[in-house]
Amino acid sequence: MRCMVFVAGTQTHAPPPIQGQILSQSIRHTQTRPIWYRVFLLPVTTLLLYGAAGCGHSQATTARGDAGHPIAVRSFPVAEQKVRRRVQAVGSLFAWDESSISAQVEGRIARVLVDVGDTVKPGQVMVEIDPVELQYAVEQQRAQVNQMRAQLGIGPNDPPPQDPSKVAFVQRAAADLFDAEQKFHRAQQMFHDTLISQQQLDEASTRYQGAKAAYALALQDVDRLKAQLQSSQAGTQLAEKKLSDAAIRAPFQGSIKARNVSPGEYLRVQSPVMVVVRTDKLRARLAVPERWAGSVKLGATIEVQVEAFPKEVFHGKLERMNPAVSQDSRTFDVEALLSNTDGRLKPGFFVQASLPSEVEEKTLTVPEQAVTYRYGTYKVFVLNGSRVSERSIKPGAQNDDGGVRKIEIVEGLASGDRVAVALEGDLRDGAAVREQGSGNGAMNVK
Repeated sequence: MRCMVFVAGTQTHAPPPIQGQILSQSIRHTQTRPIWYRVFLLPVTTLLLYGAAGCGHSQATTARGDAGHPIAVRSFPVAEQKVRRRVQAVGSLFAWDESSISAQVEGRIARVLVDVGDTVKPGQVMVEIDPVELQYAVEQQRAQVNQMRAQLGIGPNDPPPQDPSKVAFVQRAAADLFDAEQKFHRAQQMFHDTLISQQQLDEASTRYQGAKAAYALALQDVDRLKAQLQSSQAGTQLAEKKLSDAAIRAPFQGSIKARNVSPGEYLRVQSPVMVVVRTDKLRARLAVPERWAGSVKLGATIEVQVEAFPKEVFHGKLERMNPAVSQDSRTFDVEALLSNTDGRLKPGFFVQASLPSEVEEKTLTVPEQAVTYRYGTYKVFVLNGSRVSERSIKPGAQNDDGGVRKIEIVEGLASGDRVAVALEGDLRDGAAVREQGSGNGAMNVK
């Protein structure tokens, strides 16, 4: 209880009681003062001092955490347990596929149908090139094919003739050969019977030899025409492909990362047009210190965090590992695949990853709520009988033990220590406490 003395309308807190010594000194001191001081101020001073002395019988103000009012706490042992170490690594996210689409034919751009950020499906047209010249090339090749077929005497959909003797000009050459052969044989008989001269026999022989050559040439023409037909058909298919390539299409489902053209431009072959990325899956490429080379295994599930979503943890599967270590950074690269069907993660994100290893070590742990962070220092309150003492620690990694978040202690605590957590409010160094339970699990702190 506080004692108040009111003088001339002013409220003041009474000082601690000092007994009658100060009172007698004040009276003696006033004897040297003028008469008006002794008449008017001495009674007031005497009243104030006696009022203050009377307050000395009241109790001092109580504070939470003293011996009479201990703070309710719950204590936890500093546990020694075996943990499997996790490897910390950093890296970046990359698209599952990224393709720079180029023009396969020359021509003027007629239309650009997509832009940066648009989603495209496989085969969707992104850019159209003016197809007029390419269409003319297709028609020219088709005309050559029709001409070859007409010379071979086959229809638009008929296959090339397998038997050359059925081709019209070959049949004509065969007929000329037969006639020349018959005449030559008769000329020989007549010359033997001295009915014709040597000159007439030579003329018949010459016609026969010419017919044989014409027949052989006709057979060769069939083979030549068949080869030209195949070449013209291939040329037609190539022209048709170029006509189809005038519509530049998306190679896979993804999003447009970059657009490099505008309508009216004239494209050359291999001119870059668009950059398409596939982001439904992402690659997390991480740099792992070389000392963990024998502890990280393929197929492990990793945890990934990004600055865009600091409170979320994404999971991926370790798929690839570089067999070589970089001599500059003394790290080796690993690659994990992450599902990204919702598109929240973006290629290029900086990532911090935690990878499981096969290394097991003994370590000291305390519950996460027992550790506080103040002024750049991590601290805990160690239970010493009925009081607590503040102690600085060096924390290590965090881990889950049956759903309870625990922090490893590198320095500052020993096995067997007990740390305290206030059930309500805050603790301070040297505060008196009262245990209301102990355990190893998590707790709700108000």
